Amino acid sequence: MTETAALPAWARDLIVFDTETTGVDTRTARIVSAFIGRLDADGHLVEEHSWLIDPEVEIPWQAQRVHGISTERARREGRRAADALSEVLELLRSAFDTQTPVVAYNAPYDLSILEAEAQRHSLAPLVNPSPVVDPLVIDKAVDRFRRGKRTLTDACRHYGVTLDDAHQASADAIAAGLVAQAVARAFPEQLDIPAQQLHTEQISWAREQADSFIDYMRNTRGLTDFWTSGAWPVR
Repeated sequence: MTETAALPAWARDLIVFDTETTGVDTRTARIVSAFIGRLDADGHLVEEHSWLIDPEVEIPWQAQRVHGISTERARREGRRAADALSEVLELLRSAFDTQTPVVAYNAPYDLSILEAEAQRHSLAPLVNPSPVVDPLVIDKAVDRFRRGKRTLTDACRHYGVTLDDAHQASADAIAAGLVAQAVARAFPEQLDIPAQQLHTEQISWAREQADSFIDYMRNTRGLTDFWTSGAWPVR
């Protein structure tokens, strides 16, 4: 059996999506760059779209250190935010309309920021985006007892995916798609299911993972008031 044949149907044609932003708070952060690509069953990039965006606010130095995009460059070279974000939303909406899975590593971060940006710029947000593939949630569910961190860099290392230029939207998006395919190959018993069923499973997995983290933080770390949302793929 070839590697392509071993892939579940949902992993043979993937839209990959990632953003770089001004911060970590999904309610207030602005998108600075975005990438949408398409991977075929062999993991080849067959379509790509990228945006450099003027977020219309100062980019904090902490964010600049992560993705390397300065306020000056974004203002000089970046697209008007409303125009660029409209294009991002339209491409993702088209993927969801055709039931093409959209891969986003830690999807609630990127999709929640995108929703906030849509509201900020009076753009039509994505409505119940589905099917979404979140390799972070899936990896935690199918290999829950593996020790160590689960960042994209760690997942790439574990699954043998090359990640050059980490924290560049294009590199991170493509790597996330390749990780999704690698996880699908590694755990066919759990993951050889229709894309929409996988989406539904991730809603439950994300909630269970959040509940487990809350329990750990409260009972092991002593943070009795700790809480985090288990909503997925948008918070």
